[in-house]
Parts: sequence; C-alpha cells; structure tokens
Amino acid sequence: MEAVKKQYRIATRNCGFIDPESIEAYIQVRGYEALAEAVTNKKPADVWFLAVNSGLRGRGGGGFPTGLKWEITARNQADQKYVVCNADEGDPGAFMDRAVLEGDPHSIVEAMALCGYAIGATFGTVYIRAEYPLAIKRLQMAINDAREAGVLGKQIFGSSFDFDIELKYGAGAFVCGEETALIHSMEGERGEPTTKPPFPAESGYWGKPTAINNVETFANIAPILLNGAQWFAGIGTEKSKGTKVFALAGKVKNVGLIEVPMGITLQEIIFEIGGGILGGKKFKAVQTGGPSGGALTEKDLDTPIDYDNLIAKGSMMGSGGMIVMDEDDCMVSVAKFFLDFTMDETCGKCTPCRIGSKRLYEMLDKITQGKGSAEDLSRLKLLSAAIKDTALCGLGQTMPNPILSTMSVFADEYAAHINQKKCPAGVCTALLEYVVVAGKCVGCTACARACPVSCISGKVKEVHHIEQNSCIKCGACIERCKFGAIIKQ
Repeated sequence: MEAVKKQYRIATRNCGFIDPESIEAYIQVRGYEALAEAVTNKKPADVWFLAVNSGLRGRGGGGFPTGLKWEITARNQADQKYVVCNADEGDPGAFMDRAVLEGDPHSIVEAMALCGYAIGATFGTVYIRAEYPLAIKRLQMAINDAREAGVLGKQIFGSSFDFDIELKYGAGAFVCGEETALIHSMEGERGEPTTKPPFPAESGYWGKPTAINNVETFANIAPILLNGAQWFAGIGTEKSKGTKVFALAGKVKNVGLIEVPMGITLQEIIFEIGGGILGGKKFKAVQTGGPSGGALTEKDLDTPIDYDNLIAKGSMMGSGGMIVMDEDDCMVSVAKFFLDFTMDETCGKCTPCRIGSKRLYEMLDKITQGKGSAEDLSRLKLLSAAIKDTALCGLGQTMPNPILSTMSVFADEYAAHINQKKCPAGVCTALLEYVVVAGKCVGCTACARACPVSCISGKVKEVHHIEQNSCIKCGACIERCKFGAIIKQ
C-alpha cells in the first residue's frame, strides 16, 4: 500500500485507467476540455501565463521553466512557428515517455495543440524513436482520431486556430535528445548539436521560433489549465513544482514506473515505494539522471528530490532514470558502464566528447583490470573537469558526472582497485581469484568436470586446487559445487 499512497499521478493520470486507442475514453476524463476552453475563451498569452505561474519546469533533464520558454517563443515574431515534442528518451533503464505515449497519447496531442495556441504555431512534430512501435501506432491513431473529431486540423472548436501534428522517427541516437541535435535530425541532417544562442525559441526548426518540450512536460499541461496554476504550484517544493515520473530499476523489490511529488526523499522512494533492497542486501547507492547523473549514498537518503538538491549533491534529475545498487555492485564498474554508453553514443562533433570519452573509458578499464595507478586518478579528475568546461552540448558536459561522483563518495573502492588490486564487490573479473576452501571440499570432482579450461586438479576425496594462471573466472565451478567449497576473493 505504501507504494500507492506515496504517489501522486498527474502526468500518468490516465495510464492504465482508460483505453488509449479510444478518443471517447479520453473525452470522458475531461479530455480536450482544456483545449476547448483555451481556444474559445482565452487569449494565447493567458495560456503561457498559466504555464509560467504554475512553476512547471522541463522534465527532460534541463529543468528550464516551461512557461518562460513558451513566452520567449510567443514574443518572437515570425511567419511560421513550430511545436516539437521530444519523445526520444535514450537513458539506460528509462521508459517514462514511452509509458505515457502508449497509455495516454491524446494527452500529448492536446498539450501540443495548447502550446501551439499559446505561441502562435500552427504545426507540431513529435520526434519519436523508431524502437517504440506501439507508442507510434497509438500516437498516430490518436492524431487521426483527433482530426476526425475536429480537435486537430482547421478551425479547432470553431475558432480561427489551426493546428496539425506529424511524426518523425529517430534512429535511437542518444545525442538527439539534445534539442539542437534533435532539430538537425528532423531536418534530415546529421544529429549533431550546435552552440547556443540562438536558442530554438529564437531560431529552431527550419530557422523558425520553436518550442521544444519532452513528453512528460506536455503531459502536465492540460491538468494545469483545468485545475489552475496555483493548484500545480501547491505541489512539490519552492523551486521544483508538481510531480516527477521515475523509472525505478535495479536491486529494488518493486521495480517500475512511479510518479511522486517533488520533494519526496530517496528513503521514501527506495524503501517505501520500492519496498527495499532485494534479498535483504545492504543499500549502497542510487544513480539518478542516467549517464549524466551521479551516485547518491546512504547519507543522502533523507535528501528531498528536486532539481536543485540533486545538483548540489553532484547528481541531477535527468529524465527520470533511477537505478538502485546494493553491496554487490562495484562503483568503478558502474562508472565504466555509463562511460561505455556515452562513448558509444557521442556524435563525434566536438573533440572533448569524442576523444575525451574514449580516454576516460580507457583509464577506467585499466583500473578495473588491476593495471591502474595513482596518476590515473589525477588524470581522470583533470580530464573530467576539462570535458565539463569545453564540450559542445549538455550531454558532453555532463558525461564525466558518474566518474566524479563515484570518485568522491567511493574513493576507497578506487584505491582498492589500484593499491590492493582487489575489487571489494567481487565484480571486476580480472581482479578475482576463485579459491577452494580446504575445510569444505570433499573431493567430489564436480568442479573439475565443469571447468571448461581444465584448470582444477585433485583426486577423488581429496582437496582440489585451482590453477590461477589458467582460470578464466567463468564461475562454472561455483555453480556446480554443492558444498560451498569455492569462493571468490
């Protein structure tokens, strides 16, 4: 029950409760009521003013005030403006946007139309990754049904407001979550970021003023117009209003999507909503913000979750990925995992990200292989700082965060890998030794028969021995031994 009581659903209010393929089901839960009220009884400025007063900030990671973005776009004069929905979530373990698109696609259609009315745009585009076939199907169905119902297209609700939406597919490039790279991809160019200013609100899609928001941000818009800005501003913290959707994953009992008020603590999320750590293991850390975030530990469990508190702790909100780790996780390997991801996903445009990510990964790999030195730690810090200062876009600038945060709070693990050539968590294969415990071995020969490289010797009913130089650390011997006579150390 705690998992339910602690949640507050706004962005995911209809997910799982209505038929996502039925416009009638959406209308029955006040769907398109906000759009009807806006285009018939409100001025465009009234709409973006409500967004400003609500305190809604972008849920895609940057946390920029949504209403301010809309206001800037509205004030820029042009013969054409655009609304873009960023549905290209690429963080490992993140599926917040996908859940909303599959469970409540009409909420995005309505919100984009509201944004179009607020800023003076007549056309919108959803940039969605092609790996989301069900989300694409349901979103396209919602667009078609909305056109037929007259809530999309020409003279919406009998007003002079015209607005339509199309889909554009991304190929799964992580960097295309950055708004300028996303725009270039939409225009048929290589998905690479450009320096800002000019910001998309001034010169975006095809050089026209463009308001870009992610799926979760748009999912909050209709409720704000229906219930008022003060209602939304009354939820959350002083500088982080409303709720946040998180994808809770990792070593926690209750994995899945949750939506909670800003200001809730990590303790409540992990141990009440999440049900605690699997298998009775000890909580070690939680990575928030995906590859751009950082690790928070037991001392941070009482930290209220909002944009500013997470940044102050060396992490960030990001799009909402939250990976929980226990005592069996190696934090050096965790940092290496995220660097492997960003190294593979870098667009390659700027040298700090393209080359720097490779060099950072090489140093982390060297440490996990037991070949690191104290100088490598200094180089990691220096290069990380240089990349943060010089990378072209936000994705490159935040790439070193997992390294810097784990080096800060788990310095002892880095030291053990370098000085003792040991992995305290027993994860880094190159630093492990599989050893036979003499007092437990009965000489059954099961381990020797399971070993694929024949590195285990010993006669029947005699204590066996593992030749370390030949052992490939596959773990087959541990799996086969029924007496717990083989351990990793």
